[in-house]
Amino acid sequence: MSTSRDPYELALLREDLAYHQARVLLLVEAVSSTPGHSGKLDGLTKLAKLDFLLRYPALAPTVLDALDPADGRLHLSEEDTVMPTDVEAPMTRYKYGPWDDKYYPVVGALIGRGLVRYARGRRGSVALVPTPEGRRMARAMAASDAWAETSDRSLAIAQASSGLTGNALKELIYQRLAGLMDRPYRQVIQ
Repeated sequence: MSTSRDPYELALLREDLAYHQARVLLLVEAVSSTPGHSGKLDGLTKLAKLDFLLRYPALAPTVLDALDPADGRLHLSEEDTVMPTDVEAPMTRYKYGPWDDKYYPVVGALIGRGLVRYARGRRGSVALVPTPEGRRMARAMAASDAWAETSDRSLAIAQASSGLTGNALKELIYQRLAGLMDRPYRQVIQ
């Protein structure tokens, strides 16, 4: 049995998923093209942790030693540094750190649209690689005013996380943001 949804609600859902697809595509492109990531974004754990740092850019330098808080690619305002968890798209606290239930439909949509493909990851995990069309789209988005900051942040985070696994990122987030992660599961990180 299906429930009918208000057309406005459906339009908002489509826009929300499109926003997440665009951000994730930029992140996958940045990671896969940065040395130290084996040409792919390896695993959903790594995707979630890097996306957390992308969504909460003022927290990224606390987690990643190689990222200077003054790095202009982060585009941090004074307000961002004062209120680092006041973000446009917050995540939830999950058993293994920050998570967003949208990853499955977002990754599926990117694969279905031919912008990302699956690749063999470490220890049997699934990795993500942009297709040639995905790379073209990510580069076009990066050149646009609407997505330039997200692209810059993605590149800064990709470079600073070079050589780190998803599990290593999770451990760093729990160690360095312990107060933020000490909350019940499924609670929004704000």
